[in-house]
Amino acid sequence: MAAPSTSLATLRPDLASFLEFDLESEKAGYVATQVFPVVNVAKSSGNYGKIPIEQLLQDADVGRSPRSGYSRGNFEFDDATYTTKEYGKEEVIDDNEAKMYSDYFDVEQLATLRAFSNVLRAAEKRVADAVFNTTTWTGSSLYTDASTWTSAGTPLADVESAVQKVYDNSGLWPNALVINRKTFRLLRNNTSILDRIASSGAGNRNLASDVTVQMLAQAFDLDYIIVAGTSRNSAVEGATATPSQIWSSSYAMVCRIATGQDMREPCIGRTFHWSEDGSSIGGTVETYRDEVVRGQVVRVRHQTAEVVLYPEAGHLLKVD
Repeated sequence: MAAPSTSLATLRPDLASFLEFDLESEKAGYVATQVFPVVNVAKSSGNYGKIPIEQLLQDADVGRSPRSGYSRGNFEFDDATYTTKEYGKEEVIDDNEAKMYSDYFDVEQLATLRAFSNVLRAAEKRVADAVFNTTTWTGSSLYTDASTWTSAGTPLADVESAVQKVYDNSGLWPNALVINRKTFRLLRNNTSILDRIASSGAGNRNLASDVTVQMLAQAFDLDYIIVAGTSRNSAVEGATATPSQIWSSSYAMVCRIATGQDMREPCIGRTFHWSEDGSSIGGTVETYRDEVVRGQVVRVRHQTAEVVLYPEAGHLLKVD
């Protein structure tokens, strides 16, 4: 199929504007950039300095004798690398179909939404696969085969134990619990959680539907409960659909997530984003004409690298 030169592709911010990335992606259950917050980088690949965990916790001589200098810090950085990769999806708007269905819906917006969804789901899966990963998080200090989080399970005790292990490993207090929506719904019916919420006066223990994310955060004594709600069709194209959860209900991650763009802030991971070639983190929208198919092509693309920075800043729980 014929492909255009870059100069023939037209940026279409008007098509991107109907999808406010932060709001719409959150409503759709995309959480990748909450778990791995975005840091914008000047190069598509490069090195960055990573302070070893032992350096963060190192004792120092802070005493000073008269007429002498103060002890000076001597942080050493480990060299680490990132390499961003471009990801994108195109949708064809056939001229004939566009006219045929123009009375029913905006074909151009529908094509854009489909392309956006593919790009965002792929990014979501990359982060989910990195976080719910029993190869990275292995051994008793990083991984626990916890109780099943049914109504009689012990999620409060399991999460508290994980919090303590993260602190013991890294000196960092976790601020987040990452779960999928199926697990969230189980937690709303857990007896120990409902009892704790009721005892705090925050709600009626008999109504699971009244239990909010904020109530769960208070129950677990964490700043954030991050609830992933996205699914994907894991079947090959053309086969019968096989819906599956991008973030598995088998796992939960207790971790320290970043709260800003400062790379000196220790956290579980980051999304490195390179925008020099026109990338937007939520997806840049472009269109071009393809006469081979007699239609308009909508392209959505971005360029990122999703990187685990400090495995010690997280503890993975198996919860089913």
